[in-house]
Amino acid sequence: MKLQPDFLHEFVPGNSNRTLLLLHGTGGNERDLIPLGRELDPNASLLSPRGKILENGMPRFFRRLAEGVFDLEDLKTRTHELADFVTASVRHYKLAANHIVGVGYSNGANIAASMLLLRPEIMHAAILFRAMVPLIPETLPDLSSVRVWISAGDQDPIIPASEAKRLAELLRSAGADVTIRFAKAAHGLTSDDVTTARDWLEKLE
Repeated sequence: MKLQPDFLHEFVPGNSNRTLLLLHGTGGNERDLIPLGRELDPNASLLSPRGKILENGMPRFFRRLAEGVFDLEDLKTRTHELADFVTASVRHYKLAANHIVGVGYSNGANIAASMLLLRPEIMHAAILFRAMVPLIPETLPDLSSVRVWISAGDQDPIIPASEAKRLAELLRSAGADVTIRFAKAAHGLTSDDVTTARDWLEKLE
């Protein structure tokens, strides 16, 4: 069975119900976050697609007009395309649809946040590293059964802490249970980011 729509991706089967949907940052690929996924949950299946947009040869999940300025129409289209890919993957790999946890970094975290807002049925939880508000939906979804962990860098030159706070407030206003923490870090991930995210994930049902 051909996966539609067709993203280049890696799939690593696990031995639990959980699947981590790994979404890389700008310039990453489908292999980038596999080690991170294993560190966060050694038992989960890992589904890691490569973004289809190229910016100066670097893969991304959607277009942007400038740093922090997104092409909203493209973002919406790509969000639905990615959500459809996850749905097709659930069928193809026989995954538990109600145990998908998004794990996104930077550009990947932004499309994961967009998916929470536009396609809330896809993920039951999300770990968002260095995310910002991707868009404001016309109507807020019901995220009352969704748990979200956001990690921002307090010295991040790309995404100010205020953006992470705005995202947390937006998701909370949709009913999500949001944990936000500010790491002593810039835009890159630290071992502390990974450790605290893993601890949070272990406590999830």
